[in-house]
Amino acid sequence: MPNPSWQRDELLLACALVVQNGWKELREGDDRVRDLSDVLQVLPLHPVETRGPKFRSMGSVSRKTTDLATAHPSYHGAPTRGGRLDKEVVDAFIARPEEMLAAAGRIRSVAESGLLDVQAEPSDPDDEAAPEGRLLARFHRARERDPKLRARKIKAVLAAGGSLKCEVCGFSFAETYGPLGEGYIEVHHTVPLHVSGETSTSLADLALLCSNCHRMCHRSASPDEPWRTPEALRALLMG
Repeated sequence: MPNPSWQRDELLLACALVVQNGWKELREGDDRVRDLSDVLQVLPLHPVETRGPKFRSMGSVSRKTTDLATAHPSYHGAPTRGGRLDKEVVDAFIARPEEMLAAAGRIRSVAESGLLDVQAEPSDPDDEAAPEGRLLARFHRARERDPKLRARKIKAVLAAGGSLKCEVCGFSFAETYGPLGEGYIEVHHTVPLHVSGETSTSLADLALLCSNCHRMCHRSASPDEPWRTPEALRALLMG
């Protein structure tokens, strides 16, 4: 049985090792390869029935570090047969090394916490392409659904004399849908999980958004702008 293709989350973890190793591949006997192999085998990204007997073995992890190392522009020689996603991840680490290393660290932390099963939700194309990786995109969304956090933000806005309108486009569910929309608005974390961590969220890090603007903020703006802030989305709407 052929093993499933590497997903972005897995590549972020492997590329972090390559970066920390001076953009050099890691051999099969390296303890860091063994450790990553163990982590990848518990990531909830691939159903067990799709995994072959050598799924993310030490040998396969070592080969992937070779793919990533040889995809670096400074590598002299013929690159190995890595895929398009390998090159995208390498380019991201070159452009934003601290940010990507932090993302890899958060992926590992979330995976080891056992707090998230990404297979519990339908597949989402935006999650697959999320700069932070699928696990963090799902975990980020799960935090935004926290009813206590949402209630605290809404209470604070109303106490300050504000209204429940989208901070980007001004849409009001209550004005549009009447009693059905009364008290409803979505809450968005403006700071990505790999930056904020799991427990450091403050109300200032939250924005009230309509469903459409919320979705657009979750989409990557560009390789140089891996997440879109409400301010950036507002500027885009204003032209």
